[in-house]
Amino acid sequence: MTLLLQPGLGDSEARLRLYVAKAPPMAEFAGLNTCLALLPGQIDQIYQHCGNGWRKVFNVYAKLVWALPAPWQPDLQGAQSWQQWRDRVLLQAGSGTALLFGANGFDQDWFGADADIQTLHIIAGRQHARDLLAQGLLPETLTGGLVWLDEEFAVAKKLRLLVCPYLDYRQLSDIKIARLVQLVRQWPDGVDLL
Repeated sequence: MTLLLQPGLGDSEARLRLYVAKAPPMAEFAGLNTCLALLPGQIDQIYQHCGNGWRKVFNVYAKLVWALPAPWQPDLQGAQSWQQWRDRVLLQAGSGTALLFGANGFDQDWFGADADIQTLHIIAGRQHARDLLAQGLLPETLTGGLVWLDEEFAVAKKLRLLVCPYLDYRQLSDIKIARLVQLVRQWPDGVDLL
């Protein structure tokens, strides 16, 4: 397992890594250069400070985790609902989850020949993925390996990378979460998506 050294929130040993363009606009996350595990109650503080948009991000992330199949689903740690899991576990140390920010959120080590096939990478937002590609911030191996299935979903074989709509109720609705989960189901332990 590759340790996370890039800016974000969550478990530095996360197997489920979601990438978004920006960090929550709070002073404690400005200039972040490592993956910072949240403490209990911090998700609620982010909601209070940053508004409903970040509430949606965390809710959709938790709903996705709740729907994922083994072996990709992080430990639910006894939670009885996705809401309970979000409040007790999401993005904390040992959660198996991370939310990584901007172009600096991409650790080039996982793109190489020794890519960790036990880690699932999801870029949230078609435009975010396209911006990263256009700026040359993703390696050439990905440029040819990223296959767009439609306007919203893409996969990169061997890299365990998917692109999906942004973490928002309208963009990544329950139906689209089900589609993302179906793509992951086609991708068991070391088998390529396509």
